[in-house]
Amino acid sequence: MGTKAPNLHVSEWVQGLPTNIDKNIGKVILVEVFQVNCPGCFMYGLPSAIEIYKNNSKDDVVVLGLATAFEDYDKNTLENLKLLLSSGKVIGETFNALGQYGQLVEGDKLNYKIPFPVAMDVLKKNTQDFSDSNVIDFIESNIDNYNSYSEPDKKVLFERIKQYLKNKKYSALTFDEYKLKGTPSAILVDRKGNLRNVFFGANNYLNGLVNQLVNE
Repeated sequence: MGTKAPNLHVSEWVQGLPTNIDKNIGKVILVEVFQVNCPGCFMYGLPSAIEIYKNNSKDDVVVLGLATAFEDYDKNTLENLKLLLSSGKVIGETFNALGQYGQLVEGDKLNYKIPFPVAMDVLKKNTQDFSDSNVIDFIESNIDNYNSYSEPDKKVLFERIKQYLKNKKYSALTFDEYKLKGTPSAILVDRKGNLRNVFFGANNYLNGLVNQLVNE
C-alpha cells in the first residue's frame, strides 16, 4: 500500500463516461469490484458504495464500479452486466438470494439503481498449462503463512489450488493485478493516486476511511 494505484483494465464502460484512476487525481477514488452472480455484492458491497457516492461531494470523491469474473464465467458476463444496468434485472445466485430476502421488485429486478459509472474488467482466456511451480507461486502470493502449514495441509491446499487454476478459463486483469481475494471488494485510492486500502467482503469501516482520506 502507498504505491501508485494502477489504472483499471477496462473492456468496456457500460454506464457513464470512460474514465480511470489517472483521470481523477486530486480526488479520493473508491472502486467497488463485484460480480453479477454474487449475492453479497448486491446485499452489502454495492449499497455501501452507493451510500458513499450519495454522501460525498463529487469534487472530493469519485466512485466507480467494476464488474469482474473469476468464476461462473457463463453468468458473470458483459451481456448480463448490460442487462443489469439497462433494466435492473438480476440473474443466477443473485436472483435466488435477493428473491429469498424480499429484495426484488417486479419479480427479478433490483430495488435500487447503481448511480455511478460501471465498467467491465478485461478477461483474458487462459491457454497455458499450470506447472507445479505456477501453483506454488500462486499460493505464496495469495495465502498468508503458507509455510507454517503442516505438510498434510500443504498437500491438500496444493491440490485444491491446482484444480482451481485448471478450471480457471479466464484471467480478470484488474482483479489479478490488485490481487483481490473475491467479491465484493473495494479499492481505495487517495488524492495523490496512491493505493491506500483493499477490502474483501462487507465491512463497516469504509465510510470512515473515505472521510479520513477526504480530510487529509
